[in-house]
Amino acid sequence: MAGNKFLTFNNGEKMPVIGIGTWQASDEEIETAIDAALEAGYRHIDTAPVYGNEQAIGRVLKRWLDAGKVKREELFIVTKVPPVSNRPHEVEPTIRKSLADLQLDYVDLYLIHTPFTININEDGSFKLDKDGLMEVDVTTNHAAIWAVMESLVEKGLTKSIGVSNFSKDQVARLLKNCKIRPANNQIEHHVYLQQRDLVDFCKSENVTVTAYSPLGSKGIAKFNAGAGIVRDIPDLMDIPEVKEIAAAHKKTPAQVLIRWIIDTGVSAIPKSTNPARLKQNLDVFDFELTAEEVAKLSSLDKNIRVCDFAFFHGVERHPEFTFKNQYTN
Repeated sequence: MAGNKFLTFNNGEKMPVIGIGTWQASDEEIETAIDAALEAGYRHIDTAPVYGNEQAIGRVLKRWLDAGKVKREELFIVTKVPPVSNRPHEVEPTIRKSLADLQLDYVDLYLIHTPFTININEDGSFKLDKDGLMEVDVTTNHAAIWAVMESLVEKGLTKSIGVSNFSKDQVARLLKNCKIRPANNQIEHHVYLQQRDLVDFCKSENVTVTAYSPLGSKGIAKFNAGAGIVRDIPDLMDIPEVKEIAAAHKKTPAQVLIRWIIDTGVSAIPKSTNPARLKQNLDVFDFELTAEEVAKLSSLDKNIRVCDFAFFHGVERHPEFTFKNQYTN
């Protein structure tokens, strides 16, 4: 069970090293998936307002908690301040809305989802400029947002706070302007995008790292297409070295990719709505990669970012946007 393996935060809280990611899953899919995940032994669930599934997750959690099938303290629930609410006065109302949707009194980890801020219209739709590009709020102030994040801990609304998609420089700046240190930085991390400098820096500062899209993300091609972006996304499960190591251990390529992440001291939140794959993604503790296999996988880094936010065309103009995509070249 994933609940037996943890990363310990700088405040002493413990996070299961494997969680379930929930981006790009419909309400019906996510209810079935969360039920299956809890049955399989997952206790770490990652969500966010922009995923549009907090209410569905909340319904499942309430059923399990009310039935006594799980205790609240056994769960590790993560949600985030969305890019449209990256302003100090919007942070607390946003977490309170998430808590209401999740039917919880607190979350275990609350993250700033992105270092940049996007403007929206009164109806919640994205505000576009005359060229049809996302309108950004360039006044984003991480230190001011963080001060409110710290107050959420003091009010008991979250046990730990952290960031997501933050660069080394952005984390370093936050560390110089905080009373409560960030406990976690959730970033895209897999064999083709290892971001070792960022990961090593976070670890050296006792900031844990969580890998999203640890298996790549096949679903992002569909998401990109919806934004008019046509881009080849590599299939990490089809990498010859990964398949070779998987065959040697009688494991799936996905299990090898997850085990490599855990062996390098990072947590992983693979997304699946398939009950069999959910179990497989958790079943990675009965084998060990050799030092040679870890080194072979570590040599695969190609700096290929799957989630490059090109689907939010216009955000690349924000001063805190640090990724490379087709609009930044």
